[in-house]
Parts: sequence; structure tokens; C-alpha cells
Amino acid sequence: MKNSYFNILGLHILIGVFLFLFRGYGNLFLFGIVGYFLLRIINAPQKLKAFEILKAGSYVIGAEVVLRMSGGILFYEANKYIIILLAIMGLMHHGFNKKASVYLLYIVLLIPSIYVSLELLDADINIRKAIAFNLSGPVCLAIAALFCFGVKITKTQLETIFNYAIYPLVSTLVYIFLYNPNVSDVATGTASNFASSGGFGPNQVATVLGLGMFLVAARFFYFSTTKWHKYLDLLLIFLFAFRAIVTFSRGGVITAVLMIFAFMFFQFRTMKKHERKGLVFSGFVFCIIAGVTVLFSSIQTNGYIDKRYANQNAMGHEKKDVTTGRGDLFLLEIEEFFNNPFFGIGVGRAKEVRFQKTGIHAASHNEVSRIIAEHGLFGILAFLVLLLAPLFLRLGNKSNVFFYAFYLFWLLTINHSAMRIAAPAFIYALSLLDIVNEKNPVHRKQVIAKR
Repeated sequence: MKNSYFNILGLHILIGVFLFLFRGYGNLFLFGIVGYFLLRIINAPQKLKAFEILKAGSYVIGAEVVLRMSGGILFYEANKYIIILLAIMGLMHHGFNKKASVYLLYIVLLIPSIYVSLELLDADINIRKAIAFNLSGPVCLAIAALFCFGVKITKTQLETIFNYAIYPLVSTLVYIFLYNPNVSDVATGTASNFASSGGFGPNQVATVLGLGMFLVAARFFYFSTTKWHKYLDLLLIFLFAFRAIVTFSRGGVITAVLMIFAFMFFQFRTMKKHERKGLVFSGFVFCIIAGVTVLFSSIQTNGYIDKRYANQNAMGHEKKDVTTGRGDLFLLEIEEFFNNPFFGIGVGRAKEVRFQKTGIHAASHNEVSRIIAEHGLFGILAFLVLLLAPLFLRLGNKSNVFFYAFYLFWLLTINHSAMRIAAPAFIYALSLLDIVNEKNPVHRKQVIAKR
């Protein structure tokens, strides 16, 4: 399996090159992903179907942004629907834990504002698409959570699930390096940089590269056992972190750093004293790599990235709003909640209402304020379900060592990137997994009877 990890990474380097050189053929990659994993799930033994579905979901979220970059998406929300399909297949085979029924309540709470939208959405807007676009993320999360709640996997299986997200993220990394091999050529200011983000949305790119940074860091601290694997992990941490930083989109980078610290903190607390020295040493090495990455990023961006994180403009003047205008959008959506507190303004109407009142045609990228504005009190209850259900699960089951890291990824990502990609939904669902100990084979000594 260890050799296959290197081989599959090599294959995905080639896939990244292919997607860059033949951007019109990205759909072949998507069809290949769907076909390959459906066959694996169908042919898997009953006891391994859930594991195969988790591998498939992990790969799908890792591939989402590179598919969008290369035109390999049939429609924008395709990956969310694939995750929904995979989760439904899992529910058909395994059913769901009764304690997960709270996520059915979450879906029910989102229904009333659909009727508000049907009445109030502008006739010029495709109502079906507007509702589907805004509910695909929440429904994806709910179905994935229903499936994952209490599913038992081993540490080895969890490592494989991590690897299946890392593989396509390496393809994403390759694509971005080929698109823009020299960051200093395009670093001319402190705004989010599309050129250094593979020509795609810096927010989404930074989010998935930050996720890749965390997943590889998890391998380095928790899974990797040989020095060659650890050397490769450190190299990938550097590459993921560097390209995430130079997108000039801060949310994905800060989220990744907080995930790593959360994992290390809780892992350190649960380790035995003689095991902690190894984690401390690994943490020291990681900090050295982090420092080198920050210094290299500063050099490659002509110092502009330092100003970006210091909340300064290109001239070095401090900006008044650290949220780059998103705070105002957040407050506008909260205002709409107070104007329509019970049912909200309706699914998909936040952007429309904002434009009608202010002339600003922009999304807040904040799932919390959006669900409150569009769903009213029902939205507050729905968000509380998502916020509290995993914490109650954690009180009774502390087996998932990545719980807080996964939970943080969801909570922080929806506050700066909403649910424009499937990753927050699926990673949230992974926080609900039950990690069990490996079953070691029992070796019985053969007794030979004496004659």
C-alpha cells in the first residue's frame, strides 16, 4: 500500500498535466471518476461499501476545483449532487443511525422559505435554478451527515480516505503551477489574485489548497511512519501552503493553520508522556517549514503578501475594513432577518434583495447570515442543529481524533466561502465518524499431540 501511494501520486501529477494541456477534455476525468467509483462500490463486499463510498466522496471533494478550472463540470453544482448520490447509496445499504434523525429535521426547517421564494422571486430569475443552487449545499451536508453518523472505520481506512482527497488535490497543485509558474510576475498588488490561483476564484482555490495542507500535515503528524513518507509530506506541505498563500485569499490559509493547531492540541492531550516527545519534535520541524514557506512567499510576491496579512493596501496604508466589505454584506443580511424574522426573505433572495436596495450585486459568502436572512427563525433553528449535533455526539464518543479539525473547517469555511464547494459539507460529515481500533489477527500456536 505504501508503494501504491507514491505510484498514485505520480499518476495524479500526470493527470494535472493532462487537464492543463487539454482543458476541453476535463469531462473525461469527471466521467472516469464517477464510473470508477460506482463500479468499486457496487462490487465491494457489504462490510466495505461504506468505506468505498467515503473514499469516493473524499476524491470528489478533492477534485472539485480542478474540474471547474479545466471545464470538467457538466454543471456548477455537479460535485455536490455526486456526494448526495454517494450518500444515498450508503443509506440504501446501511440505513442511518436513529440519533442522526436530527438532520432530517434540519432539512424540514429549510422548506418553508421555499414557498416564500416561489411567491417573491423576480420573474426574470429562473426560480428552480435559484432555489436548487442555494439549497444544494445544505442538502448535500444533511444527506452526507445522515450517512456518516456513527459509521465505524479504522485508522488505516481513515488514512486511505485522506489519501483519496490528497491525490486530486495534487493534480490541482500541478495545474496551478503550470498555469502560473512564476508568482512574482503576477504579484502587483494586495487583492485576491486570479492569475496565481490557476485563473479561477482565489477563495475556492485557497480553501482546497488549505485543506490539502491540513491533510498532508495530518499524514506527517499521525499517519506516516517512514522517513521517506515524512520527507514527501514536508515537501507537499510547503507546496500546498505556498500556493494557498499566494492566492492572496486569507480565509483558506487561516482555516488550515487553525485546523492543524486544533488537531495537535487535542492529540497532545490524549497522548502518553513518552509519545509526546515525537509530536513536539515533529511540530518543531513543521514550524521550520512554515517559516521557510512564509519567507519564500514574501519574496515571490514582492512583499505584497506581507501587506495583505497586515490588512494594508499596496501603498502600505492600513485598510479600514479587515473583511474587505464582507462585514457590511453580513450586516445587510442580518437587517433583512429583523425585517422578516419568521419565514425570512426566501431561498436565493438575499442577493436579489441586496441589489434592489443598494445596487450592490454581490454575495456575502457567509452561510450563517444567509441562512438567517433567507429562512428567518427556521434558519436559526437549522443552523443550531448543525452547530450543536456534532458537539453532543462528541460528549459520548471521543474516538475521532480529527473531530475538532473537521468541525472547524466547516464552521470557518462557511463564514468566508459559504458552501460554494462541496468540501465543507463532506468534511462536516466526516466529523461524525466513529474511529475504531484495528482488529489484530489472533495467532494460535499449533499443538502437536505426542504419540
